[in-house]
Amino acid sequence: MPNASEDARRISLLTKNTLALVLAGGRGSRLHELTAWRAKPAVFFGGKFRIIDFPLSNCVNSGIRRIGVLTQYKAHSLIRHLSRGWTHFRSELDEFIEVLPASQRTSDDWYAGTANAIYQNLDIIHRMAPEYVLVLSGDHVYRMDYGPLIAQHQRSGADMTVCCIEVPVEDASAFGVLSVDQDNWITGFEEKPASPQGMPGKPGTALASMGNYVFNTKFLFEALFEDADDAESSHDFGHDIIPKLIARSRVQAAPFRNRVGEPAYWRDVGTLDAFWRANLELAEIEPRLDLYDRSWPLLTHQEQLPPAKFVLDAPGERGTAIDSMVSGGCVISGGTVRGSVLFSNVHVDSGAQIERAVVLPDVRIGRGVRVRNAIIDRGCHLPDGMVIGESIEDDRARFRVSEEGVVLVTGDMLGQAVHFQRP
Repeated sequence: MPNASEDARRISLLTKNTLALVLAGGRGSRLHELTAWRAKPAVFFGGKFRIIDFPLSNCVNSGIRRIGVLTQYKAHSLIRHLSRGWTHFRSELDEFIEVLPASQRTSDDWYAGTANAIYQNLDIIHRMAPEYVLVLSGDHVYRMDYGPLIAQHQRSGADMTVCCIEVPVEDASAFGVLSVDQDNWITGFEEKPASPQGMPGKPGTALASMGNYVFNTKFLFEALFEDADDAESSHDFGHDIIPKLIARSRVQAAPFRNRVGEPAYWRDVGTLDAFWRANLELAEIEPRLDLYDRSWPLLTHQEQLPPAKFVLDAPGERGTAIDSMVSGGCVISGGTVRGSVLFSNVHVDSGAQIERAVVLPDVRIGRGVRVRNAIIDRGCHLPDGMVIGESIEDDRARFRVSEEGVVLVTGDMLGQAVHFQRP
């Protein structure tokens, strides 16, 4: 049996021989106006990051430094973020992040599905000659060491490995749902079933695909060429590739678990409610996702901003933040912030009360404003005295209100042309 040092060396060699392809072309339509001017992977998250930073940081921390990012819809802000924050790789060591837009190499079509997005870049993959290809979703929030995943894939002799996580059955219809045998070989797969089946022995839990896959490169090419020739295919991994492969190939599930064997932290922030909850979770005393873990740093592009400042100390005008995350450049001038996440360069004026709100960068909150249970998009200016989150009827007349009562406020809704600023 290899010792820890030998095992680490083997994983290091595997990751060096792996090409990661991050699918970052999602529309994010369930986020509504929050993705009106940006792709879902470019949406802000966690006070100073973008969603795309999580899979990219996972790659770097895992030792994978050959990365392609496949873009499509509303990609400008995403590409700008990558060019500003992710250009520190050493080309002389064959390290890179390359943006791979839908360049129509194989036809006049844009990316038609997740499988087609990879297919249109097979010439690039062939030139890079990786032993393994790691396909990643670019719009989920989690921390994961991909090294042991690739090692498990190699050790098992699988042709394809699917990362998966346990989710409540009532939520599983939003994902691809797997059935596995006792050795985690996949025996069945349904993409977004209307009535998901629970796991044996866990009737309230389903096993959902995370949208992350490991392939032997030769096998991936064969599968994609076959799929491209199928006129009936939608050219998607979940709808087409996986169901076909499990009938005749060795496709294994890799459950994503933490160190004590429980399902690890993973969030699909694809709805307004999920996005709002996941951000506010970070401000809890002991959040499940610890952004302060220096052993697994999250990398990003960030402006050079001064520290957050809290000013005024008079009754009713005391700059205060409680159980909150407040980013650089923020000025809390006589206002009160509770249980909220404030992104960079937010100004809160005297008498304002902000509670359970996610406030994106460059927002100005006027005197006496009250905000509860809301998402405030980048660049908004809330005028003095405005009240948000206290009357559903009033909020629905002006803004968007989610199924769980979270209010989304954008500049367009306020009559402010903030979309001409940076998205």
